[in-house]
Amino acid sequence: MKYFRVVSLSEGISYLMILSVTLGITNREYVFPLGATHGVLFIIYLALSLYASHKQKWSEITWFLLFLASLVPFAFIAVEAYIRREMNKEVKAI
Repeated sequence: MKYFRVVSLSEGISYLMILSVTLGITNREYVFPLGATHGVLFIIYLALSLYASHKQKWSEITWFLLFLASLVPFAFIAVEAYIRREMNKEVKAI
């Protein structure tokens, strides 16, 4: 879960950085490195979300919502809150 959390935050921030190029905040010469980095993080995010979903026994709907959150800007904040809550449940169960 810790790796999924880190990748989720990184993927969300990289997505916002790509959008900042579109808005003119960041120089266009960074499009390729940002895009390549985001692409790798997105694939890792999907793989880790499937792994975490299986390990935590989440429903397919939960995984699908995690997937949709990767497509919406700032939704990684909600995913972070969800992961944090799930990690707290694990700690309390122990």
